[in-house]
Amino acid sequence: MSEPKTPTPTPAGDTYKGWVFKWTNYIKGYQRRWFVLSNGLLSYYRTQAEMGHTCRGTINLATATITVDDACNFVISNGGAQTYHLKASCEVERQRWITALELAKAKAARMQAESDDSGDDFSPSSPPAAPGQGGASQNSEVQSALRTLGSKVEDLSTCNDLISKHGSALQRSLSELDSLRLTGEAGDKIRQVTERATLFRITSNAMINACRDFLALAQAHSKRWQKALQAERDQRVRLEETLEQLAKQHNHLERAFRGASQSNTATDSKSASGPGKGEASDEDDDNEFFDAMEEAPEFITVPADPQLHKRSSSNVSGFNSEMCADDQSLNEEPLAMNQESPSQELVPLKKRRTRIPDKPNYSLNLWSIMKNCIGKELSKIPMPVNFNEPISMLQRLSEDLEYHELLDKAAKCQSTLEQMCYVAAFSVSSYSTTVHRTGKPFNPLLGETFELDRRRESGYRSLCEQVSHHPPAAAHHVISDRGWTLRQEITVASKFRGKYLSIMPLGTIHAIFEKGNNHYTWKKVTTTVHNIIVGKLWIDQSGEIDVVNHTTGDRCHLKFAPYSYFSRDVARKVTGVVMDKDGKAHYVLSGTWDEKMEFSRVMQSSRGGENGTEGKQKTVYQTLKAREVWRKNPILDGAESMYFFTALALTLNEPEEGMAPTDSRRRPDQRLMEDGRWEEANAEKQRLEEKQRIARREREREAASQRTSSQSEEGESAPHDSYRALWFDRCEDKITGEQVHIYKGGYWETKDRGTWEGCPDIF
Repeated sequence: MSEPKTPTPTPAGDTYKGWVFKWTNYIKGYQRRWFVLSNGLLSYYRTQAEMGHTCRGTINLATATITVDDACNFVISNGGAQTYHLKASCEVERQRWITALELAKAKAARMQAESDDSGDDFSPSSPPAAPGQGGASQNSEVQSALRTLGSKVEDLSTCNDLISKHGSALQRSLSELDSLRLTGEAGDKIRQVTERATLFRITSNAMINACRDFLALAQAHSKRWQKALQAERDQRVRLEETLEQLAKQHNHLERAFRGASQSNTATDSKSASGPGKGEASDEDDDNEFFDAMEEAPEFITVPADPQLHKRSSSNVSGFNSEMCADDQSLNEEPLAMNQESPSQELVPLKKRRTRIPDKPNYSLNLWSIMKNCIGKELSKIPMPVNFNEPISMLQRLSEDLEYHELLDKAAKCQSTLEQMCYVAAFSVSSYSTTVHRTGKPFNPLLGETFELDRRRESGYRSLCEQVSHHPPAAAHHVISDRGWTLRQEITVASKFRGKYLSIMPLGTIHAIFEKGNNHYTWKKVTTTVHNIIVGKLWIDQSGEIDVVNHTTGDRCHLKFAPYSYFSRDVARKVTGVVMDKDGKAHYVLSGTWDEKMEFSRVMQSSRGGENGTEGKQKTVYQTLKAREVWRKNPILDGAESMYFFTALALTLNEPEEGMAPTDSRRRPDQRLMEDGRWEEANAEKQRLEEKQRIARREREREAASQRTSSQSEEGESAPHDSYRALWFDRCEDKITGEQVHIYKGGYWETKDRGTWEGCPDIF
């Protein structure tokens, strides 16, 4: 393969190609890549042979900035999302690329200014919005019209420049003739020509101004026309999809009617729930898309006709008219939730803080600390506070209550299946606070506690206690005046693998509702922190959750799809199905763990043919229109300088009156870090950890002496560590059979009395 030493321009196609060195990472450094500049886009490949099938990256020059570092280096950045650090083989070659890039950027910016902000939808490289050749032909026509208009606008601009240039030259020539002071007929002719030239200049300027106004109006109207055209095309696509679905349902009903027996009701019910050729054909239509994904979904949802099922909804899905009324009121609940009683309105609520000190910019060599820790548990790695956020794991666990309103709404539900939707959405919402939170929480000291009293504002009280140090375990108990209780004991297992860090929370979460005594349980999924050594840190959640109602047998299976570079699906996707004890689906949940969740009511389900991945059958759910059940709160202004804390997280470390001496807010190293005094925080952290080790050795000595006396008297061994939690008792969970710590009471009564004599000295 011949490799040109300099870029090879192709003026006819506005293309510029060549080999350029691109910075990859600190390990590989600069690597030679084949770059192609075409139509305002700069793309690169590993080799020239890849141009036909694999593009490694593309930057749109219309919004990019081009800067020069030194003789051979230059940088192209697209608003922080993409940045290419490039190096040419020599300064001459670098200058050729800079010239080509600047020209392409100017042309791309001019073309973008003449099109709509959403003009990418009309680009030749994007797929047509409408299916079939009709959408492609319309897209081609729009592109042709835009190119023609763009060329005419450039012609007008060129003529404008020429008129101004020649008009000025004519004026100068006439002024020179007038200065000769000719008399007689020649002088009269010159004055006449001068007057006509002046009139021509005025008229030309008026025409130029009118052209500018016309061009501005045309560009403004063009944006509206393009938006209107796109809206019409989208509507046509929706109508075509609806029409196609109606035709399939019509054929299905015809087959069911022809095959009906004397028992019409029973046969209709069977045909509505059993598999048929129509559903199998639907599956065939969707196979091309879903099989192209790295991991195909377990089910497919298609829109159902509400009118078709309106009169028979109770027979098809087992819901009555009261359920429909509950569905209509789902989105109205938040208004009722936020209303306080008159007595509460008279009591002023505490004004909580909305900012913390900005995060200092301390540099530290991560590799020097982490290189000897590969394969170890995260809790056993001596980490400086530089990698922490000023919050403890107990406080991070309390952040699960960020969207406690979901449990408030669930407590009001009349239907357990509807209640399951809110509980499942609550289990997903707890991960939304982690999307930008790459800092590590402080490992709690044994006996450390954290209270979160929001009874006046939100109706709940929360208490966490670190009940074990190795393995680290925290017990959490929440009681709400609005009819629910939440409890959990989480043990975090973590492994550092070099490129990424895996965090596996172990333990079960329980939610109990007073109405109906419904008891739900579920577990947490695995959290993975990527790019530990090189690159920008990012977090992903992956795994599966089964939310189970142990009272009714209802179940919701949630699947957190892991991120895949090759997947066509949306990132951070979560899907789930709510089923009753008989396995019949009633709701479908979908969304992302970092943004929102929606639920759709299932009107009909069927099994498709064996055309899925590995021959598995896919279930097709016909659902009503999706409704939003949860949406993430917007990121606060300046959050990037405050560890990306939410409004709730900002208040968790705020000192309060009457808290226990073991509360995380009293932890000195955490407080110093929040204040920006990181060197003092590191020293204080070492002191606290050494104090904890001394206390542990003392307990082990006491346990050893008890074991010796016990063996001599009874021949039995005593426990290795005699530590017992202060506010939680260890017992067997009646639901799961696990050995867990359950709140035994007394904390809030002790706080009211203000007597904390039984609390250990851990700080």
